[in-house]
Amino acid sequence: MSQSAYRLHMPRQVDTSVVFSSPHSGCDYPWAFLTQSVLDEHVIRSSEDAFVDQLFSKAPEVGAPLLAATAPRAYVDLNRDAAELDPAVIEGARVSGQNPRISSGLGVIPRVVANGRAIYRGKIPLSEAKARLDRIWHPYHDQLRTLLAQAQAQFGQAILIDCHSMPRDAIETATAAGRPRPDVVLGDRFGASASAEVVAQVEDAFRAAGFRVGRNTPFAGAYIAQRYGRPLQGCHAVQVEIDRSLYMDEAAIRPNAGFADFRRLMGGVVADIARIGRADGAAMPLAAE
Repeated sequence: MSQSAYRLHMPRQVDTSVVFSSPHSGCDYPWAFLTQSVLDEHVIRSSEDAFVDQLFSKAPEVGAPLLAATAPRAYVDLNRDAAELDPAVIEGARVSGQNPRISSGLGVIPRVVANGRAIYRGKIPLSEAKARLDRIWHPYHDQLRTLLAQAQAQFGQAILIDCHSMPRDAIETATAAGRPRPDVVLGDRFGASASAEVVAQVEDAFRAAGFRVGRNTPFAGAYIAQRYGRPLQGCHAVQVEIDRSLYMDEAAIRPNAGFADFRRLMGGVVADIARIGRADGAAMPLAAE
C-alpha cells in the first residue's frame, strides 16, 4: 500500500457491498510540484473536490469502506485513464486519435485547473509523468479493484459510489431556465454503469434527506464509472456530484457556517446508501440483471 496515494478507512466489519471512493478530495501538494507551477497555492486548489471525503466519512461506521485520495487532482487525476497523457504538457508523450479530455487540458496529468488556468510554466518529462502514475494512480486503482473484488466475493455484487463535488456555476449553466437546480447529480453513464434499480435507490437516499436530484446532466460519469461499472457482471458504479455551495465557500475553499450540519445530514444519506448493499436487506438488488 502507498500511503502517498490514498487513505483507506475500513469498518470493523464489512457488512455491505457498497464501496465509497473519493478520488478528487486529495490536498497533499508536493512542494516540488508547487514550485513547477505558475499558480499560487490557493488557485491551484480550484479543481479539488475539497472536503468531499469528510462528507462521506461515516461510511466505516455503517459497515462500508471509504477510499480517499491524498494526492490532489491537479497532480494526478485518478478519474482518467492512465494512458490519457497530454503531449502539450508532457515532453515525449504520444496520443493516438482525438481525445476531448486531453484536448481541453484534462488528461491524467492535467495541464489546467478550473476555468482553463494553466498549471505549468513549460512541459514536464515523460519519466516524471510515469513516476507519478506508478506512485499515485496505480496504487489507488489497485486498492479500488481489490475492494470491489472483495465485495463481489462476499456479497455476490459490488456497488461503487464515486464521490465528487461540482461548482455551483456549472449546475446553473446546465439547468434549463425555469427548472429547479439540482443539489446532487447522479451519473450512471445513461444506464451503462449501474442498474436502474441501484441508481433509483441511491436517488431515494438523497431525496429522503431533502436533496433535489438530477441525473447525468451535466455530469454522467467519467473513467471510474466507465471502467468499473459492469452491472451485468454484478458491479455497479454511480457517480455522485454534490453542489459545493451547500457546504463550503467556493472562492475561499473553506467550509461554510453550515458545514457541520451538512456533514451530519450526509451521514444519514451514507447510512441509507449502505443499506442498499446489505445481504439481509430487502433493498439489495440481484447481482446480475
